[in-house]
Amino acid sequence: MTQKYASIHELPLLLNKTLLLKLLIQVRSSMFAIMMIKDLYRNFLVQLQNIYSLSEATAVTDWVFEKMASLNRSDILRNPEKLITPAADNLIQKSLQELLLHKPVQYVLGEAWFYNMKLKVNEHVLIPRPETEELVEQLIKDRKSKLTDPVILDIGTGSGCIPIAIKKKLPASRVTGIDVSKPALELAKENAALYNAHISFIELDFLDDTTWPSLPLFDIIISNPPYIPLKEKALLDKHVSGFEPHLALFVPDKSPLIFYEKIAAFGITHLLPNGKIYLETHEAFAQETANLFRNYYHTVLVQKDINGKDRMLLITA
Repeated sequence: MTQKYASIHELPLLLNKTLLLKLLIQVRSSMFAIMMIKDLYRNFLVQLQNIYSLSEATAVTDWVFEKMASLNRSDILRNPEKLITPAADNLIQKSLQELLLHKPVQYVLGEAWFYNMKLKVNEHVLIPRPETEELVEQLIKDRKSKLTDPVILDIGTGSGCIPIAIKKKLPASRVTGIDVSKPALELAKENAALYNAHISFIELDFLDDTTWPSLPLFDIIISNPPYIPLKEKALLDKHVSGFEPHLALFVPDKSPLIFYEKIAAFGITHLLPNGKIYLETHEAFAQETANLFRNYYHTVLVQKDINGKDRMLLITA
């Protein structure tokens, strides 16, 4: 039997077909390639421990896998050999690379939790903190027994976490959030829409007191303003100093109480009788800040946060 060989002229065509077939096999394999979730999870967790404690790394890993692959820890423990596609793997690996650069997981995933709400966050707004939840909780607790509908101002609203939480718990309240950052306000509006919270957001430079006449009178003022002296930047965690907006974090070294001085002056003209001011502050300046308000207001209380630090001021006109 005579064997048929390709002529020299047919070789390029055969080679092209062979290469094409190999390419198709590779593409098909990559489309359906799968790996076990336990291996991916373990590798992710181990690498994160280069920059996080074990407990922190575990929490971050769980959050990423639930967001990127719709897998919670119980799913992984129940079915450790579950297979995952390259699409989910790529999302998880991309998240890992960003996290290893010390980017906060909230910015990596574009979301943060505050007062049992999932809110959108990005590099234009601070990541909401548990200590701020305490401040909001105190305000809500104080107003629960009141019959009137309060008019409330949040100074430096950022993501809108404070006014949205207040509006959810005190639906009859009229809440305004102001911020100097237009991108922050755009995000705050998106978050308010997510929870159907009707809040008035205003772009305004609060440090410029010529803008104050445009604002009405308020029953309550609440704020978590910038209060970290610039010289303390080097002391902060890389997750904070490297990624969170400096506009919302830092104040000049020579005037660390600049926002509190302005809030005290604003309250004199814009706070209704028996009105309240709720402030978060730097623990090192809490007493000094309290004394500043004692010059103008009836009562000023310094309250500790969950970590036992002097971080909240409760002020009554």
